[in-house]
Amino acid sequence: MRVLLVASLASVIASTSVPSVLGMDPRTFRAEGHATKKGDRIEQDGPRPVLATLAQTHTGERVILDADSPAQDRFDMLLADRSTGQRASLDPRLLNLLRQLAAAHEGARIELVSGYRSQKLNEMLRKKGHHVASHSQHSLGNAVDFRIIPKDETAISPRKLEQEIRALGWIGGVGTYMKSDDWFVHADVGGNRRWDGQ
Repeated sequence: MRVLLVASLASVIASTSVPSVLGMDPRTFRAEGHATKKGDRIEQDGPRPVLATLAQTHTGERVILDADSPAQDRFDMLLADRSTGQRASLDPRLLNLLRQLAAAHEGARIELVSGYRSQKLNEMLRKKGHHVASHSQHSLGNAVDFRIIPKDETAISPRKLEQEIRALGWIGGVGTYMKSDDWFVHADVGGNRRWDGQ
């Protein structure tokens, strides 16, 4: 009886517009593949389209960004402290923000400048004269610095990215760094504020 019920439910999901009823885009809805009988699975959509490539500027590592990848743990690893290798659980809203921006710039390269920053690295940067907060959102796992480079183009202006981030309804902090050797935008999940970095 249970197998019959699961099979019936799978049939209803496949033949109706349940995703739109649930407020989801039917093109991105994906069944979880529950078994209807031994060895039989619900057919799933094909691979998700690649939105962008995440490129770690300090290690040269590259990871595909799509609706499912990278997983949060892999994202945390990609943005580990570059000095100590220490990792932290980054706020999931940061990865979601990058996905939303990538959807508007499909095929772009998103260069990750900074993610988690240990207190040791944070203090080292402060002593070298970098303008970093003593209680940085980076050290809490709440911030990411990045630039977006569309296909065959130069990097998008950090000020333009700031506008795009705010247009998405982002209510955290946004800083723009306009020097040619920096040229990135900072986004964090702290208070709603903005600044022009040095």
